[in-house]
Amino acid sequence: MRVLSGIQPSGTLHLGNYFGAIQQHVELQETAGGAGRAFYFIANYHSLTSLHDAARVEALTREVAVDYLALGLDPRRATFFRQSDVPEVCELAWLLACCVGKGLLERAHSYKDKVAKGLEASMGLFNYPVLMAADILIYRSTLVPVGKDQQQHVEMAQDMQQSFNAAFGREVLVRPEWRFSKAPVVPGIDGQKMSKSYGNTIPIFLPEGMTEKQAWKAYFAAIKTDSRGVDDPKDPNDSLMLLYRLLAPEQATEFEPTYVKGGVGYGELKKRLHEAYNERFGVVRERRRELAADPSYVEGVLEEGAKRARAVAREVMAEARAACGISVAASTHVR
Repeated sequence: MRVLSGIQPSGTLHLGNYFGAIQQHVELQETAGGAGRAFYFIANYHSLTSLHDAARVEALTREVAVDYLALGLDPRRATFFRQSDVPEVCELAWLLACCVGKGLLERAHSYKDKVAKGLEASMGLFNYPVLMAADILIYRSTLVPVGKDQQQHVEMAQDMQQSFNAAFGREVLVRPEWRFSKAPVVPGIDGQKMSKSYGNTIPIFLPEGMTEKQAWKAYFAAIKTDSRGVDDPKDPNDSLMLLYRLLAPEQATEFEPTYVKGGVGYGELKKRLHEAYNERFGVVRERRRELAADPSYVEGVLEEGAKRARAVAREVMAEARAACGISVAASTHVR
């Protein structure tokens, strides 16, 4: 088994990223069976479909690396690297593009949704599933943890794996399987799914210089609620309770009967949420500050991860080229 997942550095990481992906990634590194079986990458090429600011892409890539390490990713148990440190992934994407029908890509739900929301219909966005398939297949990944909105992309990778092997008559690429994250959809402060695209997120780590009072006002007091009064019964599945169950499941279970019966206002639960948030992530803030102050260590982790990942990618790419009849100078492509 090899587990693989990636995360885009297209904005500050938030609670939706944590409960939807990062928490599971950290847990899987303990059970996958070693660094060679758990691959996690920062998808900086993918971020270019929505972000055209070089300095911001570079800064966000560093921030994602620091956040992951602070939140428990262990480079001794997982291979952690930048997508751009393995150029073979883009090479494989071209070979896959030569085997995939345009109709398959036109059916991509994510592409349609993003264009409908105003994102430019670039070829990069259209070909996103091809590059994602290359990300998965280049490492012979067998298990890909995803949210439900990414299931179709893994299914497309399965189609491309089958098409490539059939086209060239060799079993070069391995079929991956998807697995849903255990977390439900994480609501944002406006009640919609928490997303950088909607500007409704609660960051895992507070912005530099932000005070607790400012954080309370910006992220917790601002959570949208209905007009029910203190004495009115409350919905046990509203945004406040969903977030509370994620941040502090035991406390949420104890508090729910009182909340549903009535007698407490939304302000009380917002305060509890703020406290649970600080309790959950406050303990790792100092670790994050230490990592941010040691860029050479963070870069070293990414560099070592890239070496491991690229060793696998080079082997797979050599087999893929041979299957296609593509020759390269041996001196420029060390295996």
